Amino acid sequence: MAYLKRSSLKDMFKRIGLAIAFSPRMEALITEAKRLVNFFGSELILIHVGVKTEELEGQLDEILSRLGVEKAKTKVLWKENGKPAKKILEACREENVDLLVAGALKQEGFLKYYLGSVGRKIIRKAPCSVLTLIEPKMETTEFSKVVINGTQLEITPEVIRQGIDFSKAIAAKNVYILNEIKMYGLLMGTASEDTEDEVSGTRRQLVQDEITYVEENMKGIDVGDLKISIKVTGGRWATELARFCEKIEADLLIVGDDRSLTFFDRLFPHDLEDLLSTLPCNLLIIKP
Repeated sequence: MAYLKRSSLKDMFKRIGLAIAFSPRMEALITEAKRLVNFFGSELILIHVGVKTEELEGQLDEILSRLGVEKAKTKVLWKENGKPAKKILEACREENVDLLVAGALKQEGFLKYYLGSVGRKIIRKAPCSVLTLIEPKMETTEFSKVVINGTQLEITPEVIRQGIDFSKAIAAKNVYILNEIKMYGLLMGTASEDTEDEVSGTRRQLVQDEITYVEENMKGIDVGDLKISIKVTGGRWATELARFCEKIEADLLIVGDDRSLTFFDRLFPHDLEDLLSTLPCNLLIIKP
């Protein structure tokens, strides 16, 4: 599958969608979306699933005015009579949304965030990239430490490119591209009759191969003033990404998803599902 390359940051997210509900977190989510709209010069699409009334319309209009949202570049969609996930996805397709912003919830009694059934359905089936914010703030969230998944997948070159572009736009201070050693190569090396030095050499070569893979995919990308570090680890990439994000207290994790989940996937969750169940930090899922 070939992925289209956008020419500039202004073309990255032309239309940003935000699903809103009249809840205590709505204003914070609108503030976060407004910040992204300003970064990328986007149009904001607000999506509310529910009956449109004069009272709610007036309440939303007052909130947008108070938060300084540019109404000329904002469109409000009222989707009535339907399942929330289905209506939100329908709106994203109709409006050609490039990025959908959503919120996660804190698990009661634990310092852990999770996505409910609606959030998971949106991420699985969204026709666009999705940014999940675990704790939206009125003063807006800072993405100082960003982690990008560099694991060798078909979509990875695009994830690295868009991840770097996004990191530049939000003025991230530190960007880490985390890659994994191909475990079959490591196991083959350690299972052979090689000496300890030869096994160590095999491991070093495997690590270098992963670094080279990332460096090759970074060629031609303008990294600006970003400070980028390439890290290599072993084990399943979802587990290692979550651990690394927790270790460095990352603000944002960027991964890719280039396929829809099948019934088999739901029975045996794959790596993305593992991440959605742990949510170590804010999560940006890049889709083609």
